[in-house]
Amino acid sequence: MAEIETSQEHLDPTGEITLETVKARAVKGVVVLTGRTFFLSLVALVATGFLTVFLEPSEFGVFWIVSAVVNFLAYFSDVGLAAALIQKKEAPTKEDLRTTFTIQQGLVVVILVVIFLGSGAISRVYSLSPDGRLLLYALAFSLFLSSLKTIPSVLLERSLRFDRLVIPQILENLVYNGVAVVLAWKGFGIQSFTIAVLARGIVGLVAVYIIQPWIPGFAFSKSSLKNLLTFGLPYQANSLIATLKDDGMIAVLGGILGTGGIGFLGWAQKWAYTPLRLFMDHVLKVTFPAFSRMQDQKEHLKRAVTRSIFFVCFLVFPSSVGLLILAPLLVDIIPRYSKWEPALFPLALISINTIFAATTTQLTNLLNAIGKIKVTFKLMIMWAVLTWLLVPALAIKYGVNGAALGYSLVGASSIVAIYVARKEVAFSLVEGVFKPGLAALVMGLGLLLLRGMLPTSLTAVMVMVIVGAVGYFAISYLLVGRSLIEDVGKSIRNLKEK
Repeated sequence: MAEIETSQEHLDPTGEITLETVKARAVKGVVVLTGRTFFLSLVALVATGFLTVFLEPSEFGVFWIVSAVVNFLAYFSDVGLAAALIQKKEAPTKEDLRTTFTIQQGLVVVILVVIFLGSGAISRVYSLSPDGRLLLYALAFSLFLSSLKTIPSVLLERSLRFDRLVIPQILENLVYNGVAVVLAWKGFGIQSFTIAVLARGIVGLVAVYIIQPWIPGFAFSKSSLKNLLTFGLPYQANSLIATLKDDGMIAVLGGILGTGGIGFLGWAQKWAYTPLRLFMDHVLKVTFPAFSRMQDQKEHLKRAVTRSIFFVCFLVFPSSVGLLILAPLLVDIIPRYSKWEPALFPLALISINTIFAATTTQLTNLLNAIGKIKVTFKLMIMWAVLTWLLVPALAIKYGVNGAALGYSLVGASSIVAIYVARKEVAFSLVEGVFKPGLAALVMGLGLLLLRGMLPTSLTAVMVMVIVGAVGYFAISYLLVGRSLIEDVGKSIRNLKEK
């Protein structure tokens, strides 16, 4: 991301910020969000470690199933207007903001009514206990609280002020994980999630309005709506397909695998996708508005895409490889953690999806930012069809392992997305993907040899982490050269700038 340097060039005469500002804030945003994500992920990992000790797989299964149902319904509460506000070249008007707010609140109210009226049927389908139904209500109410944060968050994202946006996110996660762990320790079971979800929603709402004041107002402008829907509807269609592919599939698998099986699959997905949550999600959040501002600057865009892909792959690849090698040791070492051993093979299979996603998710983000939303739509259709054909069929035949195999095969199909995206922007696969991939492969082979020589202990894990990190950076330096150190220096300088 350090390719985003300085220039006095304006993106357009009426632009809100210059290309120089976009680049500087993008770098700063990635650095800030990386630090935030790393810190919060450590908090979440520690919290998850405690929760998996205090709670049973079936209780996790209830949480993941109910979350998937609410997340699925949540995508009907938006028609892509928030994304359209961010992607829009011109500054959004007061009518744009209030029209978006009005429509979104109306849709959210409809979703809440649907959840309330359908809670009985949902409880019967998934055999939810009264505590499970309360969790459903809590997640629904948190959806309402989240919708109230949309406009302040859009204003911060559009101006790339991620240094401010991270504050409510940090508070939300600290409150959620802290409350959940303490209550689980006290024996509250599923209620731990219910109370934690409500506390997170309230804290986040208050914090974001303090940081980015905005007076909610209702309005309806046909011209604003028509303009925003041109991008918003296809964008939301993509999001809906992604939801059907992911959360919708979890809801279906709940009926095939049961809460215990979903608990193991959810555990495997949680850890397999951790490198993406640590290092990719925040980059996507920054690059969407940044690429949108650069969409007419093809040379700048090509270099920025290559560097952003390299940044993600450089961190995700070794994390995934290291996780796969260390996971069996951690399951043996951590007390009461042996119950998750059946999820180790699914973890390995789903990690294949993680490796491909490190590259292709950034590319769909790029296609959306430059207005190629229909191309992304076709890719999403492809992935959704493959998911619904492969995952349930393999789950019926081979259980949890079959479902994980289905996800890995869908991930491998992402080669198509790489081919399509390179026709639009000629980014470098060698620099962005192959070099960090080779370094991670060599590191992994070395760690496998080292694991066979060391006893199973926490000390051995720490030694392997240190050796793996040092070895990976050394190999990367040999492959990439001094630009690796220069990128770090540029990132630090941008972080210090106000």
